[in-house]
Formats: sequence, C-alpha cells, structure tokens
Amino acid sequence: MGQRRILSGLRMLVTGASQGIGRALVIEGLKVGMKVMAVARKPDLLKQLEIEANAPGKLITLSADVADLPSRKLMLETVQTQWNGLDILVNNAGVGATGHFAEEERTILRRIFEVNVFGLMETTRAFLPMIKKGTTPAIVNISSIAGLRGIPARAAYSASKFAVEGFSDALRAELFKDGVSVLVVCPGLTQTHFSENMLERKAKIQMDHMRGMTATEVALATLESMRLGRDRLLLTKDAKKISFITKFLPRLADRIAKRKVSGLFKEEMIQTKQGILPEFLSK
Repeated sequence: MGQRRILSGLRMLVTGASQGIGRALVIEGLKVGMKVMAVARKPDLLKQLEIEANAPGKLITLSADVADLPSRKLMLETVQTQWNGLDILVNNAGVGATGHFAEEERTILRRIFEVNVFGLMETTRAFLPMIKKGTTPAIVNISSIAGLRGIPARAAYSASKFAVEGFSDALRAELFKDGVSVLVVCPGLTQTHFSENMLERKAKIQMDHMRGMTATEVALATLESMRLGRDRLLLTKDAKKISFITKFLPRLADRIAKRKVSGLFKEEMIQTKQGILPEFLSK
C-alpha cells in the first residue's frame, strides 16, 4: 500500500482523455475538487469535454499524442506554465487491434507499442522530476486483464499490457524512496468506444464491451484507489477470476484458451491435417 491522499486540490494529468475511462476520470476528478489537464489527439472531442465539464479554471485541455516527442514536450511545458507542478499522472492513452498475430501488419504492432508502452514510459520519464516534487504524488498506469493473461487474437495488445505491468512493478520499487506511489489499474470489459477505435478488427469473435462496467464505475474505483493509496486495482469478477486461475491454476488457463481457439478454428485444423493450408497461412 502507498500513502493515502486527499484528492481535492491535487493537480492531475490524464492522457487518452477524450473518451472512455480517461474522459470519465476527468469528469469525476473535477467533481471531487481536483485540477485536471485532459490530453488527447482529437481536439473536437476535447472541446465537447470542456462544454460538458463546465469547469473554467479547473480544466485544461490539450491536443497531443503521447507517442510524439514534440507533443510530450508541449504537455510538460503547459503543465509547468499553468500549474508549476504536477501531483498525479494518469497514463491512460492506449490503442489495440484484434486478429491472428501471423497476419498482423508490422506497422500495427509498432503503433501499439509506441502508444501503450513507449509513449507511456516516455511520458512518465518526462514528468518524473516534476512529480517527485508534487503533493502526495502518484503515477497511475491503466493496464488491462490482458496484462494478466495473454488473450488469443490480441497478442500484440496483451504483450503491451504485460510490459506495462512489469514497468509499473519496477518503477514502484524505484520510486518508494521518493514517496511516489504507482497504481496499476486492470479493468475487464468496459463500456467504451475502445473496440470501435481499434487499429484493426480481425478476430473471429469480438468481445462485447457493452456488457462490462461503465467508464464512470472504473473512474470512481480508480479515484478511490488513489485516495486509499493502493498499488493495484483489479476490476470485474471475470478479471479477478482470470487473475486467480492464471496465478494458481496456470495449466487450466492454458487448456481453456486452447479449447476456445480449437473450437473457432476446427475447420482449419482439419484442413491442416489433410495437408491444406488455411487461408491466412497460404498468403
């Protein structure tokens, strides 16, 4: 457990803030009295957020891409100019794709890692000197249940979230001496536009995000974890079940994943045994 904190009055920057969990964190953070900077790539959505939040003097919006060095410098300069410091950095920006890894374009793989891993790490690096001087400072990394157990047809996304998990664990130990908390949030299915905004959607079965938690529920649980100084937040019963099975029954987890894939690709497996290559391998 990290240190408890009073959220009111703290300065919080949220990346990926124009939609979904990021947007909800901005709205709910403002409600508890925080000063919030919302960063995202789409200025039109940020403008809509400004109108809905109606919090002049409390909310700053900035169009920037965490994977872009000039954008990260702009974020840093804006925070320095507007607030002269930062207390909480929420690394929420992320992209995904679904489909066979064997079919995945190199550009998509690299974009996922540029945003989800390198963008997150470099944004953290840029703000570290400032955060260390903050009030009850914290870094919040939004991961996923895919960072606990690799999900078939989401290999690159899963790998990027595993990287976030490892980075966060190491960073938490390194920053203990500086009094900086590191919270990892692992949502399960969440009612957002994430699936619609994916770089590619080629999985045989798409996950139904609309049956998950709302973005507001995730945001409220995240803010409460910040307040209590927690190191990890695991959301939804499915996420907790996956975490338990992966940790204590790894062979069962493997069997479940293999059975699922085998059922989806039964016809292709029969063709392979007969010496006929599946379409995705014959390209």
